[in-house]
Amino acid sequence: MDETRQGPLSRFKVIDLTRARAGPTAARHFADFGADVIKVEVPTAGDDDALGGDRDGPDFFNLHRNKRSLSLNLKTAEGVAVLKKLAATADVLIENYRPDVKHRLGIDYETLRAINPRLVYVSLSGFGQDGPYANRPGFDQIAQGMGGLMSITGLPGQGPVRVGIPIADLSTGNYAAMGAFIALLEREISGEGQWVQTSLLQSQISMLDFQAARWTVARQVPGQAGNDHPTSIPTGVFPTADGHINIAASGQHIFRRLCEALDAPGLLADPDFASADKRSENRVRLNAELAECTRRYRSADLVERLNAAGVPSGPIYSVDQVFADPQVQHARMAVPMPHPRRTEAAVVNQAVTLSRTPPAIDRPTPGLGQHNEEILAELGYDAAAIADLRTRKVI
Repeated sequence: MDETRQGPLSRFKVIDLTRARAGPTAARHFADFGADVIKVEVPTAGDDDALGGDRDGPDFFNLHRNKRSLSLNLKTAEGVAVLKKLAATADVLIENYRPDVKHRLGIDYETLRAINPRLVYVSLSGFGQDGPYANRPGFDQIAQGMGGLMSITGLPGQGPVRVGIPIADLSTGNYAAMGAFIALLEREISGEGQWVQTSLLQSQISMLDFQAARWTVARQVPGQAGNDHPTSIPTGVFPTADGHINIAASGQHIFRRLCEALDAPGLLADPDFASADKRSENRVRLNAELAECTRRYRSADLVERLNAAGVPSGPIYSVDQVFADPQVQHARMAVPMPHPRRTEAAVVNQAVTLSRTPPAIDRPTPGLGQHNEEILAELGYDAAAIADLRTRKVI
């Protein structure tokens, strides 16, 4: 156990066997709050899962901070034996192998549960651990399409559109971490671990939320609504004298404030806009008339004017503008991260703060196998045994 880690989860040891993004995202939550997260990687140089091929690149740099690296060849019996010793002392193991692979390697849930009944074993996959698609490879965009998201994203009639972030991967990582936290809480009562499962497809459907419920409850099939909110109008993107802003003015009281702030009493009096249903029915004309009003203002001035009137609105930033915003800087959403090969680098902060035990994001992504000696020594291997493992290319 890495005794130097601080934070509310510092008593937990987590084995991260995952590659790509969903699994590492789950492990990152543990690492940021102090758990000893050991990232188990393929020892062959150039065969790691550095996204974009660059271990020091922005993606990998941000995704794997606060972890220790153990290079381990799980295709050897000796490598599996090391992992089993590690699992015997761990609290959580996170993996995203295909269901048949972990059984073939002998590191499936039942096998490791026999070694450590307290182990919380977390499996992420594309489609689930069983069922007709269990052995299909999973990928974020495939889940976005099969989970319905691409059918409701983009402008009406333009065809399906992917979301600009790997939302299926990220939400799966978040759900996996939540499941692991719940299992650890339950373990305090039962004394036993359990198998936590999630998939890209399941999490993507869950993230549809009210759009999915429109079908499951009312048998409505949502379509593309572009920048308009699907059901609450007017909410969307509106032009200004120097760009665009977002305005969210659903509900009668906020719509009234919007019309008053824009000096547009005619919109308020128009019977076509007299109710939420009417505004939704006549959204095209309403948006066009609102656009004529918003074009009279510069973006910053209009955002200030509308917020002062109690109308939710905000700028539409590029990513560099996001991190220049004073509220974003106040929230410390970019955390400086020293690194021997990167100067002035920062990683993205956690979105949750705790008053007494905040996250500690202070360790850069490790080099491949950087912590081999110290982790193996913690498991009882002496210097000669470690050297032998290296000679036989187990580590």
